[in-house]
Amino acid sequence: MMPTGRFAPSPTGRMHLGNARTALLAWLHSRALGARHLLRIEDLDTTRVRPGAEEDILRDLEWLGLTWDGFSRQSDDLAPYAQALERLETYRCNCSRRQVLEAASAPHGREAVYPGTCRHRPPPPEQPAAVRWRTPPGVVCFHDALEGEHCQDLTLEVGDFPLCRADGVFAYHLAVVVDDARFGVTEVLRGCDLLQSTPRQIALQRALGYPTPRYLHVPLMTDYQGQRLAKRGGAPAVAELRTSGYPAPRLLSELAGSLGWAVPPEVRADELIPLWRANLDNRSKL
Repeated sequence: MMPTGRFAPSPTGRMHLGNARTALLAWLHSRALGARHLLRIEDLDTTRVRPGAEEDILRDLEWLGLTWDGFSRQSDDLAPYAQALERLETYRCNCSRRQVLEAASAPHGREAVYPGTCRHRPPPPEQPAAVRWRTPPGVVCFHDALEGEHCQDLTLEVGDFPLCRADGVFAYHLAVVVDDARFGVTEVLRGCDLLQSTPRQIALQRALGYPTPRYLHVPLMTDYQGQRLAKRGGAPAVAELRTSGYPAPRLLSELAGSLGWAVPPEVRADELIPLWRANLDNRSKL
């Protein structure tokens, strides 16, 4: 199978500098391997999609020179998610988020554990309900190429988690697993905020008979106070820099510099490929 990487933004607003750095690293990883690099727009939750956001993301990536070899948009074809859902052992659940939090067992990890309220007492068919997966017992472990060994007991630390909302929107965990398998993704580089999600996605891959990609979770970009850069926190938008005439090579240099890389004041994306290779080599020696 040909190595394949991807960048998968959600068009919920303009791309900020933290998104741009992750996009850069995903692109560098693909190009360093001589792999295909795919761009996937994750827009299943239409209530959060913002008009013009997708167009801005595409322009920002092109401006930075982060090209792609294939493009997909989740909302263009929902059938694969429905087909995958039918293959899993699930049950309907009409518990609200508040009810889940109130009834949840004491969390063993970073989130409240769903206690299985509807597992043996599903709601009546006429009531709108989400669909939860009967999470199989056992500990899921994987080796992250940057973060090392990571394990999670899904039963104790997560519980049965939703794969489809009551309004029919397929959940991120199901969609990302299906999409990575459909398009032959072998390399998943993304932010460390998704590290805790990986074991449940690997469990879904195993249940569906999909291969598991190699995972690389990179540190999130922070501001001067050490806070994660995010749209809702007023992080600078790449589009604002682009339309103001800010040089793309200068921004690429600043993004690389935020990783501690010694680079010239202006640099092209392809000139950073050797630095990413060296970063991977150093990690492999740890």
